[in-house]
Amino acid sequence: MSTTIYTARVIRTANESQPTAQAVAVRDGKVLAVGSLEDCLSWGDATIDTRFENQVISAGFVEAHAHQMESMFAHIAYIGWFDRWRPDGTLARGTKSVDELITRLREIDATLEPGAPLLAAGLDPIYYGGERVNRHHLDEVSTSRPIMLMHQSGHLTTCNSVVVNKYDLNSMDAPGIGRDANGVANGELREPAAMALATDEWRAYVAMLSNPADIALFAQSMRNAGITTAADLANSLLRLPAMIERLSNVTKEDSFPVRVVAATHINTIGMQMQEVADKLCNLGTINHDKLHFPIVKLVLDGSIQGFTAMISWPGVFKGEDHGQFLVPPEQVIDLLRPFHRAGIGIHCHCNGDLTAGVFIDAIDQLLREHSWLDHRHTITHAQLVTNAQLRRAKNLGMCCNFFSNHVWTWGEQHRAITVGPDRADRIDPCATAERLGISFALHSDAPVTPPSQLHTMWAAVNRVMPNGKVLGPNERISVASAYKAVTIDAAYQMHMDHLVGSIEVGKFADFTILDMDPFEVDPMELRDINVWGTVVGGVIHPSNRG
Repeated sequence: MSTTIYTARVIRTANESQPTAQAVAVRDGKVLAVGSLEDCLSWGDATIDTRFENQVISAGFVEAHAHQMESMFAHIAYIGWFDRWRPDGTLARGTKSVDELITRLREIDATLEPGAPLLAAGLDPIYYGGERVNRHHLDEVSTSRPIMLMHQSGHLTTCNSVVVNKYDLNSMDAPGIGRDANGVANGELREPAAMALATDEWRAYVAMLSNPADIALFAQSMRNAGITTAADLANSLLRLPAMIERLSNVTKEDSFPVRVVAATHINTIGMQMQEVADKLCNLGTINHDKLHFPIVKLVLDGSIQGFTAMISWPGVFKGEDHGQFLVPPEQVIDLLRPFHRAGIGIHCHCNGDLTAGVFIDAIDQLLREHSWLDHRHTITHAQLVTNAQLRRAKNLGMCCNFFSNHVWTWGEQHRAITVGPDRADRIDPCATAERLGISFALHSDAPVTPPSQLHTMWAAVNRVMPNGKVLGPNERISVASAYKAVTIDAAYQMHMDHLVGSIEVGKFADFTILDMDPFEVDPMELRDINVWGTVVGGVIHPSNRG
């Protein structure tokens, strides 16, 4: 049994009883000892590895809400507003105007075979001002090939007239079909049921976004961001036994650089919920050290910036409210009951406060029916959750996973367009949750925003928008609180804090290697700290980011 002792400028453990250390000893992929070099050497013969002596060893970052779809930017053109990194470590530049968008799409169009669909992702019309991007803009690119652009939120697509006419969307009476002032289909399809009406193009997207082989690309993106445990929070793999076995085999490899938490998307699984719960409880050898199935995911509403979130009175500030319950509220309890009774954690997508209320009500009722004192059911996103709802959530033992990147990415738009100044100022209310004693995490929802727990920390600590103003200063939290939210508290809400989330004896030797100490830099520099790479189970994984 060989032992390796790593030294560093400082070791940040995320263990409040021993927050810093000088050295950490690793044996059999687990933490053998942590403390001084002398303490670690007391376990006997060891190799002292000083490669990180000028860097910072941190407890491995835990991303409790991301998606394998992050891998799509290895295959598909990115057309979003902000620059972002691809899985291979190259940088994709943002698109800053409708004219730039059309030029970029024309460049892609010129590379495609006749008749092949043009698919791209990252569109967000809310940034452009003026007329919302519609089918007529895309017709400037092509009137002969289908064009479908996935919005950055993943909750909407915009198509050209070829797609509108191909499926006769103009005459179709279905929720989610965007229309202009004259009632004519404008090419915008809102939420999955409407997006799937463009059958061929949607299937092409889904095939690309759900290929288990791409889990390696997802893992690359996580590693490059210093993430050692990541939730793929919504997949339908239980329907595909061969694929899930393949996923199990791929993630077992020493070279695979991240622990994956595979959360079944119960909206789309196409199975009875009791059957899903039974399958999750009987995964056998499929479940191993780097592949876990402790939670499921329910999506209740859409996107705030896409105007499909369920928001209570007085509704949206400006623009049209297209809010949708993606599951009828009266069905939520029945959907969730088998998982609660089986001891499987439930993470529920709630952007609007109306959906947060439905989920809290459901958990209240389920706890009355079947006691589970350590359930950790989580309101994920929790963007517009109210103070009263947070108090109820606290009393019910629930957690929150805040999408803190919204403050930077859409803070200006939320203040000026979607919900108005006062509600925008308390979006992602981390400080209120902390005052109430609610355990919370921070997430990127990659690919909605790029994976980076340093960025989610930065956003929650500073709450700065691109215009330089602070959004809701009373909801800022400390660096220490943000650090907990991307390490031990994120692990806690996925029922994995006994395995990961801190550097403690007996836990997996999962570390994030940083060039600077998050506790020592100016808080405004948090997101600029370079990630050297990670250590997962004692195996070193350098970043490939240029």
